[in-house]
Amino acid sequence: MAASFSLPVTQDLFALRAKLQELLQFLREALSISNAHTVDFYTESVWEQLIDLPPEAVLGVLRKSAVEAEAEAEARVSEARLLSEAESPSGITNFPKIFCETSQKLMSVEAFALAVRYYSVQNLGICTPFEQLLTALRGSQKQRTGENVKLDEFMNLKKSHEVKAMSELISGIADYCGIKQVIDLGSGKGYLSSFLSLKYGLKVYGIDSSNTNTHGAEERNRKLKKHWKAYHTRSKLDANGLALKMAKERKVQDEIKYKVDIEGQCNSSPANQEKMSTSDFLPDFSDSVISNIRAQMENLHVYSHREENLCFENAFSLIDLLPINAVEPTSFQTPKRKMSEANKERRKMTSKSNESNIYSPLTSFITADSELHDIIKDLEDCLMVGLHTCGDLAPNTLRIFASKSEIKGVCSVGCCYHLLSEEFENPHKESTQEKWGFPMCQYLKEERWCCGRNARMSACLLSTQSLFYRAVLQDIIKECYGITKCDRHVGKIYSKSSSFLDYVRKSLKKLGLDESKLPEKVIMDYYEKYKPRMNELEAFNMLKVVLAPCIETLILLDRLCYLKEQEDTAWAALVKLFDPVKSPRCYAIIALKKQQ
Repeated sequence: MAASFSLPVTQDLFALRAKLQELLQFLREALSISNAHTVDFYTESVWEQLIDLPPEAVLGVLRKSAVEAEAEAEARVSEARLLSEAESPSGITNFPKIFCETSQKLMSVEAFALAVRYYSVQNLGICTPFEQLLTALRGSQKQRTGENVKLDEFMNLKKSHEVKAMSELISGIADYCGIKQVIDLGSGKGYLSSFLSLKYGLKVYGIDSSNTNTHGAEERNRKLKKHWKAYHTRSKLDANGLALKMAKERKVQDEIKYKVDIEGQCNSSPANQEKMSTSDFLPDFSDSVISNIRAQMENLHVYSHREENLCFENAFSLIDLLPINAVEPTSFQTPKRKMSEANKERRKMTSKSNESNIYSPLTSFITADSELHDIIKDLEDCLMVGLHTCGDLAPNTLRIFASKSEIKGVCSVGCCYHLLSEEFENPHKESTQEKWGFPMCQYLKEERWCCGRNARMSACLLSTQSLFYRAVLQDIIKECYGITKCDRHVGKIYSKSSSFLDYVRKSLKKLGLDESKLPEKVIMDYYEKYKPRMNELEAFNMLKVVLAPCIETLILLDRLCYLKEQEDTAWAALVKLFDPVKSPRCYAIIALKKQQ
């Protein structure tokens, strides 16, 4: 590593495994709720099977819990007291009975809500604060205060929030490690890659499996460069105008002072003239104005070698801002022909420097076994990053980091947990797959732990009414067509339907069933039959939503433990990178390798 500053202390593998054990103890019972399919909610009597409470009671407690969570000050006090009471001397949580020991049904919503809050990422204390990490990465270096670019001019608010935070972190890691090359996996439209290249001067390879995304990223990067250049031209004109205005305001006063000073100096002795300094010659100018000029120059010039491609061309020199007669006319004058040659040489050098600060979109399907040298010919020591890498690409990013010596650091924000492959989901089904998306760490592999697709889908739930329509439709299909299991999916018909009747007709047609077989009255009778029980589905849906963060905690802990298990890992952490309101998948897994 290039820097020797200490990074924040994180929990060791032993402590993380202890938290995993506690979480699994809760999830062994709670996963039955997450894995229940709402399509079968009425046909399989899911509420009666899993919940030993009236839906009104469940809704009341969960709504109250949500309100308390929003009232931050009150929630912290009451929650801290409850969570401390949940700790037993053995270190394993001892909540009030949440599930019945014999029937396994949910019997205490209050204890359930408390356990869910306890096992959140933030409460478990496994997160490293973002600002603390940035400060440690910078060490004694000052924070870069370059261009205050408004990212929402180039992308939407959600994406600009994500790109700004993640690019700042990646730049800090690159500086810390002394690295200039970045590989962005699942780069998509190339927003992060382009910004890392343009703002931070990094050489970025954006790899995406979609050729359409790659071509789109190239065009988007071209447009972004155009906007970026226009932005800097506008910024330069604003800064130059301010500097000129400042100089003009001082011009008359400086001329008067110059004449007065010259007359005074002519009456002085030769010895006094020899001792005359710049501060004597321009008493006010050298203190206040030059300091202002210096500030302007700092804004106009490059802050570091890695941002050379962002410097403003033709930035004002100090001589342009000094008052007339402040220096001898011959000191800084250059013939126009020579100045032109100097500009050409400078631009040539700038262009040459910029060649190393580029963004190259590439198309390739990445797996844990991908050979990077076949994809990137000039591969060198680099960072591997991924912003909302989908499904198995996030765990594969971590595996590539662990297996490739050139990858010195990784920063990965995953998403689409429902698309993860699970090693122990279908234990009796033969498969040639060797590397799975979940689990990754040794402890969960030994436990042969499986979440299940429905549990991983629990954070991506639809509206209650759309779920209600689908659950009632399933009962119609079962009773009127004799089909208990249907492999075909209805899809997004709900959003295209004007009513429940319209929804059923379109769904049956898509499933290849004769919708003319059912009169309107029969269909609406099913609707009226289950409408009074719609609150059951709403309450059950809320239970799944409340439980979803615990599933995410499990997945993130699994990945963090995997990195801690690797011998070459020098440091690994989980960081809350984004505002969860703006970007729900807000956690980044970060790791650095040991120095060779």
